[in-house]
Amino acid sequence: MRTHTLFPSLLLLGALTFTAACSPGSSDSPGTGAAGAQAGSAASPSPSPVRTVDPSKIKGLEIVSDSSEHTSCPFATSYPDVPGAQAMTAAMKKDVEGRVAAFRSGTCEGGSGGADGRELNISHQFLVASGDVLGVRLTTQDGTSAGSGLSAATYWYDGKAGAHRTALGLVAEGSVDAFTSELKERLKGREGLDAAALDDTLADPDSRAAVLDDMAFTADGGLRVSFDRGDVGVPAAGSFTVTVPRKTVTPWLSGFGERAQRQTLQPDRSLDLGATRVPAPSVPTHTASGDDDTDCKKVKCIALTFDDGPAAPETGTLLTYLAQYKARATFFTVGQNVAAHPELVRAAARAGNEIGNHSWNHPDLTKLTPEQVASQLNRTSAAIKAATGKEPTLFRPPYGAVNAQVKAATKLSPVLWDVDTEDWKYRDADKVARTVIAKAARNDVVLMHDIHPTSVAAVPQILRTLTAQGYSFVTVSHLRATL
Repeated sequence: MRTHTLFPSLLLLGALTFTAACSPGSSDSPGTGAAGAQAGSAASPSPSPVRTVDPSKIKGLEIVSDSSEHTSCPFATSYPDVPGAQAMTAAMKKDVEGRVAAFRSGTCEGGSGGADGRELNISHQFLVASGDVLGVRLTTQDGTSAGSGLSAATYWYDGKAGAHRTALGLVAEGSVDAFTSELKERLKGREGLDAAALDDTLADPDSRAAVLDDMAFTADGGLRVSFDRGDVGVPAAGSFTVTVPRKTVTPWLSGFGERAQRQTLQPDRSLDLGATRVPAPSVPTHTASGDDDTDCKKVKCIALTFDDGPAAPETGTLLTYLAQYKARATFFTVGQNVAAHPELVRAAARAGNEIGNHSWNHPDLTKLTPEQVASQLNRTSAAIKAATGKEPTLFRPPYGAVNAQVKAATKLSPVLWDVDTEDWKYRDADKVARTVIAKAARNDVVLMHDIHPTSVAAVPQILRTLTAQGYSFVTVSHLRATL
């Protein structure tokens, strides 16, 4: 069934080195991270700040993203793939794919849909990326889990040893008992803490490793340890965070932990994980000859839109296809991917394409507070402006989920779609192309994703066939302005 969302909206809305620069900053708060609308840390002090990493300086970086665009199966995941850190990437891949498979089996195929907050969102944050140390935190919001469903885990890579390290690997084996005793002392008296459960958990090696899975150094060298909701206390009490000061924790660190602490405090100018091959960046240099003068009142227009990118190398390949047909499109970009690949966003804008906002990490905005919605969109708009020099005017709400509260939280104009290729579900280039060609009608907005190679591979057939049928490919804003 066709929805024709655009026209009503017109009426309503009118030895290889990888450079990694670090700067002081604070980690995402729960409300601006992985859809953390329900996150909390009752009876816990505010977390100490950690340094932030500029991911665009990591050579050869790819962000592995996956998502749906349906409220019936709302999930979005991302994790980084850094050359040389294959073992760490494999660990993240296994964990993320396991969560997605369980979610799709229980929620999407089980027929429960996205009701009652059943959304899966996994986002990433770089903690350290310099010298021979790489650290990443994955934050998960799982609406199928008990309680808030919010959890986090850190993944570490030791380039010197060529090995993936767990969070507890930051602490020397012989110092674990002293370290856990310090944690218990600092947790003592926290409201909602289950002291007996804490003792039992930290005494058992397997349970201890599972619970102490989110550890990172603060900007002043302390070690911040975060416990997920329900790990060591009653679920209603929320999560707990403990920061062991630098002076106290340093003697207990492993050799790798010492290097991770040092790279946090005084990061090197480059990251060297011993990769034998780093993919060369592929950034098209196509430049639009001028403003689009297509009159959509006189000719058949169609707006191709691509969500969830930019992605390397897929977005670069797509830009080349579009330029070959002098076609323009609209890219609804995810902020954390813009931060990783601003050069691709610049290239897209330079070629005459429109850059729109698709939130920072793809949560269902209708489940967030107005402040969280504003943060998701404002951070992304800032990243887009930093890349292109121009702020976006359009946003596409993840899953198409939008309500009056979301609209009131932003000045951006929402854009939905008329043709849904469901390319997230059908990874088949020919099927995607046939869907667009069969369903496309004049002035339609088409939904696709440039994070999927199969979707990008479908574009030449779409451009070739619809061009022969007399269509012109324009941006959403151009389509709106000329109707």
